[in-house]
Amino acid sequence: MSLDPIFAPRSIAVIGASSREGSVARAVVENLRDYEGSVYLVNPKRSEVCGRKAWSSVAAVGEPVDLAVVITPAAAVPGVIAECVAAGVRGAVVISSGFRETGETGAELERRVLEEARRGDLRLIGPNCLGVMVPGSGLNATFATCPGQPGRVAFLSQSGALATAILDLGLRENMGFSAFVSVGSMLDVGWGELIRYFGDDPRTESLVIYMESVGEAGSFLEAARAVAARKPIVLIKVGRTAAAARAAVSHTGAMTGSDAVFEAALRQVGVLRVDTIEELFDVAEIMAKQPLPCGPRLGVVTNAGGPGALAVDALVGGGGEVAVLSDGTRAALDDFLPAHWSHGNPVDVLGDADAARLGAALALVAADPGVDGVLVILTPQAMTEPTEVAERVVEVVAGLDKPVLCSWMGGMSVRDGRRVLNAAGVSTHDYPDAAARAFVRMWERRRRLGWLEEAAVGSGAGEPVVPSAARAVMHRVRSAGRLLLGESEAKEVLAAWGIPVVATSSAASEDEAVARAEAFGYPVVVKLESPTITHKSDVGGVKLNLGSGDAVRAAWRAMAAAVAPSDFGGVTVQPMVSSAGWELILGATVDPQFGPVLLFGAGGTLAEVMQDRALVLPPLTLPLARRWMEGTRIFRALTGVRGRPPVDLEALSGVLVRFGELVRAHPEIVEIDINPLVATPSGVVALDARMVLRTSGERGGIATG
Repeated sequence: MSLDPIFAPRSIAVIGASSREGSVARAVVENLRDYEGSVYLVNPKRSEVCGRKAWSSVAAVGEPVDLAVVITPAAAVPGVIAECVAAGVRGAVVISSGFRETGETGAELERRVLEEARRGDLRLIGPNCLGVMVPGSGLNATFATCPGQPGRVAFLSQSGALATAILDLGLRENMGFSAFVSVGSMLDVGWGELIRYFGDDPRTESLVIYMESVGEAGSFLEAARAVAARKPIVLIKVGRTAAAARAAVSHTGAMTGSDAVFEAALRQVGVLRVDTIEELFDVAEIMAKQPLPCGPRLGVVTNAGGPGALAVDALVGGGGEVAVLSDGTRAALDDFLPAHWSHGNPVDVLGDADAARLGAALALVAADPGVDGVLVILTPQAMTEPTEVAERVVEVVAGLDKPVLCSWMGGMSVRDGRRVLNAAGVSTHDYPDAAARAFVRMWERRRRLGWLEEAAVGSGAGEPVVPSAARAVMHRVRSAGRLLLGESEAKEVLAAWGIPVVATSSAASEDEAVARAEAFGYPVVVKLESPTITHKSDVGGVKLNLGSGDAVRAAWRAMAAAVAPSDFGGVTVQPMVSSAGWELILGATVDPQFGPVLLFGAGGTLAEVMQDRALVLPPLTLPLARRWMEGTRIFRALTGVRGRPPVDLEALSGVLVRFGELVRAHPEIVEIDINPLVATPSGVVALDARMVLRTSGERGGIATG
């Protein structure tokens, strides 16, 4: 159902309207005075409110009402919504508080409100919200004291208090909005529908979100994926440090937290996440004004060395790169800059630079093919011409397809120059480090669009077909009443999915272990097999490079003595793999909101200590697998380092894609570790693996609440 009755209503009923000074209801009535559509004030105890006629109920209005703004006590809201449905009202903004935030009684009220709304076609924002505002149409159904100015940014906020502060800031900074939505408890309309609505709104060029909770994760991700390719979505979310509140039995479970999974999901659907409120709007504005860079290399043109250095620190610290100017560019700069210019990037044109000198330097740096974007920094000095320089910058920018950012440092002396830049669509920043960080965010936006494109290729993949061998293993383990697969069983599943594994055999006695070792040929590896212990090395359960039957027997006895009899299930025996390679970890777990999550990074016994990992949500494609790997520090080593040849990245990418299919096909698996997964120039092989199945009462997939 359309949200037009909420954001483009022709008529509004304020239910609970009041004349009482200082009340929320009075503020809403006052804010709707200039609305061009019909506004009906509803109060069963008053015939007049604020000098205007009041109706006893929405039904008594006798005219069609599109939107009801509800400001009654919480206990009355279910009945009010029922009356609205009966009167044909199709949208409601429930400002009233006293619902789930107060406990179970309030939560029950919410359930009743939603039940009444669902009896008709009524869609609802709130409850417990500031309201909604569409400045371009004059709609201000809020109790905010500051009116919003028309603009091109839709701001969606889960905090009403923050929303009022942003409105106040908007007046000072001349920041406008296409819409301003306080979502409240999101009882009905959630992030997904709001993102889609403003994604289709021609007045909205970018979306800015302040989020405290995701709500329906599936709806949010689908909507963000659909909209982010066309319009920037910039988001800030509180709770970045909160980890998943559950005990993890695998390396993967220990290394994935809810916030890390959320960040991985945002990356794949193209949403850009920022750290501060200032950055939230700064980035949204620049995305609307400037083309995205094709790379991370920034050129800096400045009339002061210190601010240039400050910008470089912020640039490199954020993941950008200082552009290296070509010999031709440096030679051309030598032709007209003073002899003691910086002779590199940043290009310090010196404090006495006029508009012509700075503009010429900007044009040369921007034209350099090794430069993906330019930051111009100006500090007010006695001979500086801030406005003239700004006019020259505007002339240069007009012919560019690269972003140009400006930091006009200072106050009144540079004010007019900033106005010239802003009027021409050139973004301005108070400080150069903030401008450099904004450029990095633009590069992140470009990269995330790449993730979005590559993820879209795999999004149409059908359900993978489960190999019969893998299905048989799962059935065998379940029938035995177990949730933890033995190493050999886990490797059977991997092999069934085409993931190379080292040959592994279980042994239930010393003699059997020796026989298995002799069949493989020495040296061998002996590992503890346990129905309860997953981290074998922690209890001495891994013995490497055993060269004789006596060594195998000694390993057996040591392991049997190190654990309780109930924890000892024999051993596994496998050939010792001695080929040089890099130890990796490949794992998966299930996030309660986002469903299956894959992990890749540096492996071995120090995997949790090193914490070099990247996360991704399946399904995967080969290009997406490559980008996933690039998010780790160890990837550089995989491409060849210090005389060691590169590993077979094609084979490794193929394993990652097949692993993603395995995870999608087996919702009964709650956690998997392949650690180590050894990558060599000649291929990839899993040396160890563990899998944990969910209990029958657990659910997989994406949570809906």
